[in-house]
Amino acid sequence: MSRIGKMPIPLPPQVEVDIKGNAVRVKGPNGELSRSFDPAMDITLNEGVLTVSRHSDNRIHRSLHGLTRSLLANMVEGVSKGFEKNLEIVGVGYRAQKVGEKVVLQVGYSQHVEIVTPAGISVVVPEAQRISVQGIDKQMVGDVAAKIRAVRPPDHYKGKGIRYAGEKVRIKPGKSGKVGAKR
Repeated sequence: MSRIGKMPIPLPPQVEVDIKGNAVRVKGPNGELSRSFDPAMDITLNEGVLTVSRHSDNRIHRSLHGLTRSLLANMVEGVSKGFEKNLEIVGVGYRAQKVGEKVVLQVGYSQHVEIVTPAGISVVVPEAQRISVQGIDKQMVGDVAAKIRAVRPPDHYKGKGIRYAGEKVRIKPGKSGKVGAKR
């Protein structure tokens, strides 16, 4: 039995779940998410607790069991609390600003880089070197944060670039830092 798949998902008081076959709709104070799952997974709602079970011990069904439970738990958490990814900008002259629905990045290129945020995702720029991506869909939040980071990933020689908050970047020694170099 899957350790993750067999764990029940308790529902917060404001969250409503509607199950129709393999399609699940979760509605909460932050919004509404819907997704269809594999028909081999049985999703049941009993007394405010969601449970996922599988039909057989087939290898594919075992892998889908934990995945289905994790996706459902993320949907419930998203509509009740929401998700957030924080990014930091490191570098002299590097900054971000919010212009309408776009985020404008100045990260060492000759032109500004504009990123349009998709519907359902909000990007907040509390200060010039910090970006916060927020939303109810965990996958979309991570995808938008990854796209922003991909504009200028952290450099391993100077440490400049866009990184996740708390991300540790290993700084490499340059050519002069090699041990035993001959002149």
